[in-house]
Formats: sequence, structure tokens, C-alpha cells
Amino acid sequence: MPRTLPDPAGLAALARSDPALGRAMARVAPFPGFPHGPLARGSHFQAVARSITHQQLAGAAARTIHGRVCALTPGPRFPTPEECLALPDQALRGAGLSAAKMRAIRDLAAKSLDGTVRFRSVGRMSDREIVEMLSAVWGVGEWTAQMFLIFRLGRLDVMPAGDLGVREGVRILDALETRPTPGAVRKRAEPWRPLRSVATWVMYRLCDDPAAADGTGEAQAEADPETATLPADG
Repeated sequence: MPRTLPDPAGLAALARSDPALGRAMARVAPFPGFPHGPLARGSHFQAVARSITHQQLAGAAARTIHGRVCALTPGPRFPTPEECLALPDQALRGAGLSAAKMRAIRDLAAKSLDGTVRFRSVGRMSDREIVEMLSAVWGVGEWTAQMFLIFRLGRLDVMPAGDLGVREGVRILDALETRPTPGAVRKRAEPWRPLRSVATWVMYRLCDDPAAADGTGEAQAEADPETATLPADG
């Protein structure tokens, strides 16, 4: 899938709309556009299943488990919906999936086959419609759907206000003593429309390098969205 990149004029307008954000944007790795790297490969089903696998795990552990699940079937990719439903529980659990993640992936597989989750239609759907569709899957909530929107579909105006990484990034950006509430983050993010996904990226990068918020840090040579501390759906 091709990457979606904001135009330079839009990025410049975003930086002007919020001087604090603009300073941070100048000091962290530039927004790379998505999908990118492993997030660009495979099917939409496999992208969401990958996000489920990564929930509540550090990047290295999640990648290990994801690789073990991929090894359960021929080829390098995550199993297809049909394969996920056919694999025995002990094989999936043996690869490292928790019972909850196994249930979520199986439900995603079943709903993608029966038409409840219409991955072929996402290009014609709004962000809200996609969130509502994916939230019908057991164990998949707004956060997982928002990660799909940003990192798989390349939607540019998504704000996962409940994400701990985003909340911590806003705390660092504004030098707050405590993390703002999701409601406060949503209000804070209003000036960042229509590029809230770019601002989300900056918040994640501030978690990696808090000094970048005040200009004492150096821009990172490269950045991987999986290195950010992202929570699972509640």
C-alpha cells in the first residue's frame, strides 16, 4: 500500500497553529507517512491481528510472538482468517497468545468471513464507521481501530486521546505535572486538525525523547511506531 503523506504547506500550517507543537516537530523524527515497513505488508485482517498480538507487550516480546504465530502456517505472513479458525487452540497458545488474544483474533477472523467486518470497503468508509465496525469484534475497541486508521490506512486526522502515550506526550509538551485526561487531550488537539495523526506521532516521539519538547534533545535518525508505549483496549 502507498504511504499517505501530508503536504508541506499543511505541515507548516500545523506548526504555526501551535508554537509548542511546532518546536517539537522541528526536533523529532519527521512524520514518515503510513503505512510503512511491516505495517504496509499483508492484508487488512493481518494488520489488525498484528495489533491485537502487540497489545500490552513490549515491542521485542510482541514481535517474537507474532513471528511464532506466522510460523504456524506456510509462508511468512500471519495466518489468514480461514487458517486462524482452523488452527488448534494449543498451537496458538503454544505460540504465546493469551486466551483473550486468541479469542479476539478468532472473532476477527469469523467476522471478516461472515461480512460483519468489511475490510474491502474501508476505503469508502469514514473513520467513525471503521471504528464502529471493528469495535464489534470481541476484544477490539477504539484504540485498536484508531491504530488501524493511522498506521495501516494512513488516515491523517485521528486523535487517540485515551492512549497513554499520547497523554504522556501532551504532558511533556505542555510541561504539566500530571497526564491530562482524555477529554482534555481532545480539547487540546482541536488546533491540530486536520493533521491530528501527525501530532499523535509527535506525542509518541516525545515519550521517546522528552528533551525534544524544550529543544535540548536532538532529532532522532529514525523512528518506529512500535517503539512507542501504546496501551491495549480496556
